Amino acid sequence: MKTLFAILALALTGHATAAPHPFDVHDLVMMNRVSDPQLAPDGKHVVYQMRETDYAANKGVNGIWLLDLTAKNAQPQRLTDKSVDANSPRWSADGKSVYYLAKGGDAMQLWRRSALDNSAPLQVTKLALDVNNYKLSPDGKRLLLSIDVFTDCSGLACTKKRLDERAADKARGRLYTKLFIRHWDTWADGRRSQLFIADLDAAGKPIDEPRLLSRGIDGDVPSKPFGDATEYAFSPDGKTVYFDVRIAGSNEPWSTNFDIYSAPADGSAVPKNLTAANPAWDAYPLPSHDGKTLYYLAMKTPGFEADRFGIMALDLASGKVREIDPDWDRSAGPLQLSADGRRLYTTVDDNGDHALFAIDIADGKATRLVGDGTVTDFVVGAHTTIVARQDFQQPTDLYTLRGDKLHQITQVNAARLADVRFSKAQWFTFKGWNNDSVHGYVMPPVDAQPGKKYPVAFLIHGGPQDPWPNEFHYRWNPETYAGQGFAVVAINFHGSTGYGQAFTDAISQHWGDRPLEDLQKGWAAALEQFSYLDGGNACALGASYGGYMTYWIAGVWNQPWKCLVDHDGVFDARMMYYATEELWFEEHENGGTQYDNPANYEKFNPIDHVKDWRVPMLVVHSGHDFRIPVEQGIGAFTALQRRGIPSEFLTYDDESHWVQTPHDSVQWHDTVNAWLKRWLKSAPAD
Repeated sequence: MKTLFAILALALTGHATAAPHPFDVHDLVMMNRVSDPQLAPDGKHVVYQMRETDYAANKGVNGIWLLDLTAKNAQPQRLTDKSVDANSPRWSADGKSVYYLAKGGDAMQLWRRSALDNSAPLQVTKLALDVNNYKLSPDGKRLLLSIDVFTDCSGLACTKKRLDERAADKARGRLYTKLFIRHWDTWADGRRSQLFIADLDAAGKPIDEPRLLSRGIDGDVPSKPFGDATEYAFSPDGKTVYFDVRIAGSNEPWSTNFDIYSAPADGSAVPKNLTAANPAWDAYPLPSHDGKTLYYLAMKTPGFEADRFGIMALDLASGKVREIDPDWDRSAGPLQLSADGRRLYTTVDDNGDHALFAIDIADGKATRLVGDGTVTDFVVGAHTTIVARQDFQQPTDLYTLRGDKLHQITQVNAARLADVRFSKAQWFTFKGWNNDSVHGYVMPPVDAQPGKKYPVAFLIHGGPQDPWPNEFHYRWNPETYAGQGFAVVAINFHGSTGYGQAFTDAISQHWGDRPLEDLQKGWAAALEQFSYLDGGNACALGASYGGYMTYWIAGVWNQPWKCLVDHDGVFDARMMYYATEELWFEEHENGGTQYDNPANYEKFNPIDHVKDWRVPMLVVHSGHDFRIPVEQGIGAFTALQRRGIPSEFLTYDDESHWVQTPHDSVQWHDTVNAWLKRWLKSAPAD
């Protein structure tokens, strides 16, 4: 009979016991997730967002937390009620209050509460529509809001009325006249994310309905589906707003031409394009402290989403532009400025880490400040910098950075980690395609014994312009495989980021040869260097591009594998072009459109090698994946079944390119692990 403790543990966490054990998916889904740290103006407090898992309700719930940086051994305090799902904390200009987003009635609204006492929160906006994200002016007197509206409507009420009429209409058809009919996991409904501005009174409440600032802009501010408030900014005096946007027109699905616009904050003029000369991607505007220079990121290759982001400086008076870091072979992320205005801070992929760098504005020199893991976020203050950091064995926590000293200030998962045993990754290099050095890691099973050989999970990353970094991943976490008794091998093949732009560029139009050569040579190098890997007892797994590669190796490199797992992969490159939404990606990676360059799409097309498939395969593909539509997975499963190859198909109606809800994540991991255990032998006993 289960003890009361075990029953309670199962009910609260989904895990049957709290006894010491190797890390597994039940631990993974219950970890608290820290994000979005914000430093108070005086540097004495930090506020942040934390997602907790309500396993019974099958969802994550976000709350806002406060930490006193001046008190010794201070413990975080929750600012929002447990019943409130709140996000995006921001300090008021005087540092006395914290703003955040949470439900108000039926819509997501802006709230404000004192950071230093227990006074009740104040609902700042009471709009008919959701507030997507927001930004406060430097003096705290104005508020930028991003709201989804129909651009032909004159006010928010018009959009709400039209949505209500649609909901009441018994006819459910949608008529489209141009592409981007759906994106990522959402069907287009005709609305655009637009920037609105509102004046705040002394109590921090808008005086009237917000005014449209992005007049005449046919595009989303910020961009969809993952854009945020780093894509727009106030000037230091609050009189001008800068934002980036891709004008939709008729070519939105095959364009990456984002530009940066300026608009007077009083709405007296239409926005002005500041970067029209560059036909590639310009983004993430950040004004200098004196308001004379606008820093931003820019790519140089039109239509290429993984081109290098260089750091640019635009003189607003003369219009002259210079690149600050032309000799730094890394692609920058959103920028922050030092208090003295001499340095810019950014995070980049760098040799298996996602590191924090400082860039000297005068000479472009980049200095690595925090590496050895993944910096997920940071905020720069006058005397200290707050860093959100994670690695293979540590979910995200907050740290202070003073000089070169990193000091941990939160331990939000200490209790959950206390009884968990992790494996430790070992990085290695080898000569891959073109005799280039290629980076990868291996990870033995948790509690591996010397002299034993272990079955292997060979992980293939997606992107493809992404790496396997030293991170605590919530979907493809190598520690979950090590915890199940498998060794792990992961290769950062050509196309991976963090090794220079030429290394990243090398995969385009070469999906099936250069990275395959890296994977083959990396597999051989790992087997040679790490004796605990059982090379004849391995399965290969991949998602997205990694799923494409899994289908590809099923036909052209299937000899080593006992089984395969394919998650949301490309099965038919030809149909992928016509079924996906972001055509710029397909056209760049294949050297043009399918109808003008059909041979490029057939050169490395997995569907053409189905006759050579022989390895048992688990296929996972979800119904709301519009990036790589579900028919790709169904087609592959059909091929496997028709050929009589042992196979299974796992699908979710309402998951997207990622499986994220807690119970679905547990089921996904259990299904994948069961498939591996079905086809792989366990390590031999002593």
